[in-house]
Amino acid sequence: MSKTKILSIVFFIAAIVIAYFFVDSIAYDIQQEKRIKREEARVIEKLKQIRSGMIAYQRVNGEYTSDWDKLINFIDSGDFYITERSETIIPREYGGDSVVINIDTLGTMPVFDSLYADIENFKLDRLPYKPGSQEKFEIFADKIIKGSVKVDVFEVKDPSPINPKRRKDNNDKALRVGSRSEVTTAGNWE
Repeated sequence: MSKTKILSIVFFIAAIVIAYFFVDSIAYDIQQEKRIKREEARVIEKLKQIRSGMIAYQRVNGEYTSDWDKLINFIDSGDFYITERSETIIPREYGGDSVVINIDTLGTMPVFDSLYADIENFKLDRLPYKPGSQEKFEIFADKIIKGSVKVDVFEVKDPSPINPKRRKDNNDKALRVGSRSEVTTAGNWE
C-alpha cells in the first residue's frame, strides 16, 4: 500500500470521527434546548397556579401572604362569596342621575373547587415546590408606596433556573410572577 492510500484512509477515518462528534454536539444542544423548554413550561404552569391562589387570597383577606402554610390552608379550607350586583339609576330633578348599587351575597364556594378542581393530578401540598424537585419557590409579599398610595405586592420566583441565561446576575432573569417593586400579577414570560 502506498503512503497516499494510507493517508487517505487515516484522513477519511479522522473525518468520520470529527463529523460524528460535530453531529453529536449539535444533537446534544438541540436536546438540551428541548429539555429546558419543557422544564420551563412546567415551572410557568406552576407559577400560574400559585398566582391564582395568591390573587384569591388577596381578594378575601385584603393582602397577599409570604407564608406558604397560610396560602395552602386558605386554598384548602377558604371560601369565596358568591355575590350578585345590581344597580338602580334614579333620575334627579336637576338633570343628574344617582346610582344605587346593591350587592347581595348568594352563598359561598370553596376556593379549591373554584381554582384547582379541574386541574388533573393537582396536589395542593406540592404547590410551593418546583416541579420534580424538593426545592420551594421563593415567595415575597409586602405593601409598598406607589404615588402616595400603599398597595399590596407579591413575587414568587424560581430559586434555581435550569436555563443558564436566566441564572446570570444572581438569577435576575429567573421565571417569576408578580413584582417586589411594581403593582403587577403578570409573569416575566408573558
